[in-house]
Amino acid sequence: MPGVRRWRSRLLLLVLVAAWLVSAAGCQRSEPPPAGREDRLVVFAAASLRDVFTAMGEDFERAHAGVEVTFNFAGTQELRIQLEQGAAVDVFASADQRHMNELVKSGRAAGPVVFARNEPVIVVAKESAGTIRGLADLPAAARIVIGTPEVPIGRYTLEILDRASRSMGADFRARVEARVVSRELNVRQVLAKVRLGEAQAGVVYRTDARAAQAAQEGVSVVAIPPDVNVIAEYPIAVVAGAAHPGLARAWVDLVLSEAGQGALQRAGFLGRPGGGPGP
Repeated sequence: MPGVRRWRSRLLLLVLVAAWLVSAAGCQRSEPPPAGREDRLVVFAAASLRDVFTAMGEDFERAHAGVEVTFNFAGTQELRIQLEQGAAVDVFASADQRHMNELVKSGRAAGPVVFARNEPVIVVAKESAGTIRGLADLPAAARIVIGTPEVPIGRYTLEILDRASRSMGADFRARVEARVVSRELNVRQVLAKVRLGEAQAGVVYRTDARAAQAAQEGVSVVAIPPDVNVIAEYPIAVVAGAAHPGLARAWVDLVLSEAGQGALQRAGFLGRPGGGPGP
């Protein structure tokens, strides 16, 4: 039946044309951005920067139409390992100088600049607020949580305990560590353990404690005496071989700008050494 065959041939042709049009449209949608255009920024940042960097990221996207900012927040040591293993990163913001210095030595980052500082404090679960009123009371806690020695907040905690041992007894650190029930991989995990009642006390940054209090998460804050406390310095740098170097430099400029420094200080961070925005 020639008429039926012709009808089928035409139908098949129409189907093939329609499929080609759909495929072509899909290819057009998946084309990469024009050469030289950057439409994505990947920022690896210490967990304690989560709230302030997330808000700054929204401002950055509004100022750079079509740009998507992707964050990875975790313990500084974890981020460094991911970067060393080849993770695609544009900017790295650390909670200490040590991990950043190692990346500089290996050629994975260059020209880091300290953009903020932070201060460790003790967070205490609501039911233990009457028992733990100062650093000297910490050994009285039944359950304490701190960071692992590899993460900045964990190393700062041990340094504080060593300093306190000079005035509170040579065994002060040992008495505190005897009460440690968990060592966490980042500062937000330490805070979560106290907030959830799994520990009576922990050492975190003032910014994290402040955010928890603002959210009414049932923790109190105990200051650590200045003569034994340490100040954490946060360096930031563009990663070597960044896929989006223009946006990476723009992000660093934002963080160092008057607006960026204001946002950090409103979140509870201490200003840069010497004060004021960066160069």
